[in-house]
Amino acid sequence: MNVLTIAGSDPSSGAGIQGDIKTFTALGAYGFSAITALTSQNSSKFFRSEPVPPDAVKSQIRSVLSDFEVSAIKIGMVYDKKTIKTIYDELKNIKIPIVLDPVFQSTTGGVLLQADAYSDFKKLLLPLAHVITPNVPESEKITGMKIRSQNDARRAALKINSMGAKNVVIKGGHMKGGSVTDLVLADKKFYTFSQKRLPRDSHGGGCIFSAALCVSIAKGKSVPESVRLAQSISFESIKNALAIGKGIAIARQKDADTIEKDLAGAIGRFASINGIHRYIPEVQTNFVYAKPSPKSILDILGLEGRIVRAGSSVIVAGMLKYGGSRHVASAVLEMTRKFPSTRSAVNIRYDNMTIKKATAKRFQILHYDRTLEPRSRKNKEGKTVSWGIKNAIKNIKSSPDMIYHTGDLGKEPMILLFGKTPRNVLTKLAKIR
Repeated sequence: MNVLTIAGSDPSSGAGIQGDIKTFTALGAYGFSAITALTSQNSSKFFRSEPVPPDAVKSQIRSVLSDFEVSAIKIGMVYDKKTIKTIYDELKNIKIPIVLDPVFQSTTGGVLLQADAYSDFKKLLLPLAHVITPNVPESEKITGMKIRSQNDARRAALKINSMGAKNVVIKGGHMKGGSVTDLVLADKKFYTFSQKRLPRDSHGGGCIFSAALCVSIAKGKSVPESVRLAQSISFESIKNALAIGKGIAIARQKDADTIEKDLAGAIGRFASINGIHRYIPEVQTNFVYAKPSPKSILDILGLEGRIVRAGSSVIVAGMLKYGGSRHVASAVLEMTRKFPSTRSAVNIRYDNMTIKKATAKRFQILHYDRTLEPRSRKNKEGKTVSWGIKNAIKNIKSSPDMIYHTGDLGKEPMILLFGKTPRNVLTKLAKIR
């Protein structure tokens, strides 16, 4: 998954382009960038900022969008009127969701948007926003309203929505109280998400919030779901902030869920294999990866939907979720009970030629007969796969590469390809294509 950030450069790497890229990477997304301004700042002081020439901003955006598939865009520091106009001209006709993070002033006091650019910011960029993420002072600047309560925040969110932003998040860090409550206006409904207030300031927490929100939107999640995730990640980054300079601590992102990162990458590679549609069964395909020593399918990551055949191509439908797969996850769960290192699998269409190719490559191949399953188990939805895998592996001493069955009344034949990791599964698949 690819995302683009259009923002200023921060040499301290706490915020701006550098902070965004760190967050994108930590969440398993590939980050592109277009730099709008160069700042000189550290943990103690803001020294200066200088805009990148508009033609250079335009060229950066075009170079990315003309070559790569981008799932979401984040706009941060835009600095001046010319940059705003350039960004608007390049993005006004695209269909990619945009997260607009108003960046008016740095934590260390630097001016990040010139005074004469506010009207253009509101007129041109607000209507592009799928979601806008101002804090309370930024919301006041945009609306001209004073915000002292949640009711004030609701009125401000409605006004920002009326100015063109489709969804609005007003971050509550500047509101008084023992907790931080973010107000969300999404699809004309209000939501609130609260988190304990941390007794420290940090540099970059706001950028981490909007960058995490951008990745979640890119994954197809709703605005409320994305805010919940972004708030959690931002909270952890502030809690884990490092005081590596002489001034304010710099927010630090948590490491990525490597299981999600590895499986997402493998699914992308699987879907891009030339001719892979021929391996998709009628019930479609799922690809899973388990945590070490899974206790249930809730410890196994898979697609909520499926990898679906669409003519001569495939579509990845649905999001990755622990517990998202039932049948393929059940197969892996049963496998890990005897062979703990075998934690990934994909189901593919049964074909005798595939079995022959696997035999020629000296795969360890097992099968089970679904017609022999006790009727008492057949009547329990989702139990057949566990029964089949358990019976197939009960007398072997090493983990199999492949297990298949030839179907039953109304049940499609199927092949399951197993491996230690998703990459290992793809390596085996490449050998039998």
